Amino acid sequence: MKITILGSGGWGLALACTSQRLGHEVTVWSAFSDEIDAIKRTGELHAKLPGVMIPKEVRLTTDISCVKDEDIVLIGIPSQFVRSVCEQAKPFMSDKSILLSTAKGLENGTLMRMSEIISEIFPKNRIVVMSGPSHAEELGRGIPTAVAVASYDKEAAELIQKAFSDNVLRLYVNKDVVGCEIGGAVKNVIALCCGIIDGLGLGDNTKAALITRGLSEITRLGCAMGGSEKTFSGLAGLGDLVVTCTSMHSRNYRCGILIGQGVDPEEAVRRTGTVEGYGCAPVTRKLAHKLGVEMPITEELNEILFENQPVRQGIIDLMSRPTGEE
Repeated sequence: MKITILGSGGWGLALACTSQRLGHEVTVWSAFSDEIDAIKRTGELHAKLPGVMIPKEVRLTTDISCVKDEDIVLIGIPSQFVRSVCEQAKPFMSDKSILLSTAKGLENGTLMRMSEIISEIFPKNRIVVMSGPSHAEELGRGIPTAVAVASYDKEAAELIQKAFSDNVLRLYVNKDVVGCEIGGAVKNVIALCCGIIDGLGLGDNTKAALITRGLSEITRLGCAMGGSEKTFSGLAGLGDLVVTCTSMHSRNYRCGILIGQGVDPEEAVRRTGTVEGYGCAPVTRKLAHKLGVEMPITEELNEILFENQPVRQGIIDLMSRPTGEE
């Protein structure tokens, strides 16, 4: 198949390697010529996916018209740029291309999920969402990985499953688009909190409680939006949450560690790079307020990130809440 990947981040490059290994004709687009030049010069993009050599057969370009007449266009860019990049690609996109979103986040202002943005710009295209526990650093090195793919069009999801599956990457079809996207977006918020816990030097008890109660928050929000409760115990829910909350591969977790150690949140984000949870936290809170969903962990994180609340006060507030039932 002909596949174009929009974005030269770690996950996009890891999937480029997978796609080429499976015999597809692969193009990677980036808005940043320095990244494309680095890959051409060294064979890898050390800043995003160190130690993983990008096959020479993968075409590299900064010309977004590369999406024209592709079978699959993978949108693998940070969530805050999804709308602008899709608008750039719109004049060249074929209605027959299946659009595969791997972006995890919520749009500030509109509170829209990534597939909703993509559908608004490309109303005639079939859209599939990929989400799950997937560090690019591991997939790129050939470490077994399993993710979910969800679509309102089962045939499109099954086509993506067939196109990307091999003995390294295993895909499971899921019909719950809303649940998969909310799980993938809000787990970054909880991962920031888990990093803060470790930055403070607290223990496994605290982190386990945070992950468990964080999953409850994600599930409540997702179900209020129409998602299936079952999704949140699967790859796009619990699986993605655990891997993001416990690994140094996770920028959200690493950023949280810095905040827990006393680094100002804005400076921690600057040091870490793209931290999806930082932008997603206030949008998640707005969405929860709109739907009347209780999310105390998310509330406390927002106060820490944007209202100068000391991190230890956030923990005191959570532990002092009225007792209840699970």
